[in-house]
Amino acid sequence: MIPRYSRPEMNAIWTEDNSFDLWLKVEIAASEAWTEQGVVPQQDMVKIRDAKFDRSIYDKWFEETKHDIVSFTRAVSESLGVEGRWIHHGLTSNDVKDTALSLQLVQSCDLVDRGLIGLLNALRKRAIEFKGTPCIGRSHGIHAEPMSFGLKLALWFGEIKRHRERLVGVRSRVAVGMLSGPVGTFASVPPSIEESVCRQLGLNPAEVSNQVIQRDRHAEYVQFLALIAATLEKIATEIRGLQRTEVREIEEPFGQPGYVTKGSSSMPHKRNPELSERICGLARLIRGNSITALENVALWHERDISHSSAERMILPDASLGLDYMLSLMTGIIEDMVVYPDRMMKNLESTRGLVFSPRVMLLLVEQGLDRTDAYDAVQRNSMKSWEDQLDFRELIKTDPVVSTKVSTHDIDELFDYSFYLAHVDHIYKRVGISERIID
Repeated sequence: MIPRYSRPEMNAIWTEDNSFDLWLKVEIAASEAWTEQGVVPQQDMVKIRDAKFDRSIYDKWFEETKHDIVSFTRAVSESLGVEGRWIHHGLTSNDVKDTALSLQLVQSCDLVDRGLIGLLNALRKRAIEFKGTPCIGRSHGIHAEPMSFGLKLALWFGEIKRHRERLVGVRSRVAVGMLSGPVGTFASVPPSIEESVCRQLGLNPAEVSNQVIQRDRHAEYVQFLALIAATLEKIATEIRGLQRTEVREIEEPFGQPGYVTKGSSSMPHKRNPELSERICGLARLIRGNSITALENVALWHERDISHSSAERMILPDASLGLDYMLSLMTGIIEDMVVYPDRMMKNLESTRGLVFSPRVMLLLVEQGLDRTDAYDAVQRNSMKSWEDQLDFRELIKTDPVVSTKVSTHDIDELFDYSFYLAHVDHIYKRVGISERIID
């Protein structure tokens, strides 16, 4: 069933509640690190581990301070006694916020990976289903040579697989923590605290920082999402093209539970590729977010907050948007209707013209000069186009062609299975098999 919104898991990652939970994890981990250093007494740490965050107390403090971390630390401290004095010890706001944001990005990357796996398996299954289904390949929108419809799906499979490979690098570069003090000098908190906190949280310490984790990491994350979105738009655009009335080789799911059942308020016959169009529109938004992420890289001196307001919008929006697009595209691929008979009708619509390359190559192999071979085939192709005659019959009677090849040899050229001979080899190279990807 096609999802109407992003999955609940991705929504949960980008809620304020999750941000506060992660801030608390960072603060508790920092207190643990100070305990290891002998600064925080063990008996105080026992109580700090049970520290709680109360949103109503936070809101009360925020009304007074207008500062999120000050309000947060005061709200947490109110759940403790005198040991609350250790909360936020030696830290600056972005030590907590940026490290927690990295945890959110890691969570998001892992969920994006699940979405990529789901789409890969949908593409894998349909590619196997239509591996031997001939259709026309098109260049410039014009009939080129026959191909397997499964190869279209295999092509998309290969591209999505590359995104999973890219994800490994992106995830590693956003999985960094920073607890280095106001300008990154560790003046108020030693490197050992940062190393301990990162170890506890499953992050790597940023090699060098100032007051923030550097925004090239965040920009790469959003650009990565935009690149996946571009692939999804590419797939959606092809589906839209193939669903056009004149083509009608495939069709989005329509009229089934969970899918669009009305195409137009005024034209009851319409079956529009609305889902694919939705994906194309959302891809534009995520591309726009990637520009904003790039502009966030340049900050004044050791930090300003020009990036902060933008990030509050673009990171959740891009993550939620892409998660929805992945779910939407997976449902489209799983349930799209494919019309092999229509594909064959379109193949035959040019009356054998798609075999012109084979005829030309045979003439060359039989000793005809390539220029003469090309001209002979093109001459008959144009006559077939303009007079709507069968190319197969025209080429047999051409005086240049008939002196070089027999009618029997020409007849053997007009075989669609010829173009599917290497499909198995391509599938093996791209890694499509019966095995489910996990």
